[in-house]
Amino acid sequence: MLCGLLRPSAGEAHVAGQDLLRASAAARARIGYMAQRFSLYAELSTRENLRFFARVYGLGRSAQARAIAEALDRFDLSDVADSPARDLPLGLKQRLALAAALLHRPQILFLDEPTSGVDPLTRRDFWTRIGLLADAGVTILVTSHFMDEAEYCDRIGIVSQGRLRALGTPAELRARVRTPALPDPTLEDAFIALAA
Repeated sequence: MLCGLLRPSAGEAHVAGQDLLRASAAARARIGYMAQRFSLYAELSTRENLRFFARVYGLGRSAQARAIAEALDRFDLSDVADSPARDLPLGLKQRLALAAALLHRPQILFLDEPTSGVDPLTRRDFWTRIGLLADAGVTILVTSHFMDEAEYCDRIGIVSQGRLRALGTPAELRARVRTPALPDPTLEDAFIALAA
């Protein structure tokens, strides 16, 4: 719903100051989205995928060329620019998907399980990239089942059965479940206690 793909079922939804019910196109123009499963076109090359998404985001011809060249360089995809996406290892596919989501320089980036299935080195590299984006002012919303990844976040929302059960910094959430029997709780401990 917050990506503007589904109409809110109730209440209000605002993204980047835009009401999704009244200005969904304006809101979507400010959003980047990366799906959990590789959602680009397997038969297209890396460059062709980037070109396609640059057009979808409405970039003009010269802006497309600049954005694609920057994405290939920034995400270390130049060596596979002409390779079909289906032939890329999972880590490169994830980088390509992130590069595509950022072509139009969105204010808000939604990442759905961005490191699912990747090796630990690729996961660390991905989180480094996410941190750099956040440092540059991009608001990033990440869904993850990995509590160790949640440690990278400024704020965490624990959602269970469709309801927001807790919201706070990692330290705040751990503090909420600290007891004499559990003096040093992990985020996993916090999740288990707060999600119930």
